[in-house]
Amino acid sequence: MASSQYDRSQPVLITEAAVSQADQHAARKRRYAITMAIRAISLVLAALTYQYSLWLMAVFAVLGTVLPWIAVVMANDGPPKKKLDVNRYRPPAPDRILESGSSKARVIDM
Repeated sequence: MASSQYDRSQPVLITEAAVSQADQHAARKRRYAITMAIRAISLVLAALTYQYSLWLMAVFAVLGTVLPWIAVVMANDGPPKKKLDVNRYRPPAPDRILESGSSKARVIDM
């Protein structure tokens, strides 16, 4: 009996449905936390390297200053909007022309 490579506890996505709002929010929170952790590390590294290299300290300080803005912009950014390709009704093209170009309309009186 062959084992399946898919996790059967998770449903299979067979449509082009967007990721749920909860999943999007969780991903943005995770990205924000990672960016702010990098910011904290860069500020600590700036404090530790100021005695050895002013240039390295400046790089870490600028990184620690700019990263909060980048983190907020990334956290507030949602997924890109999908271009909707609406399936509109188009009447089928006629197979043949019924009138032969005569400008005189036929009227039937009873």
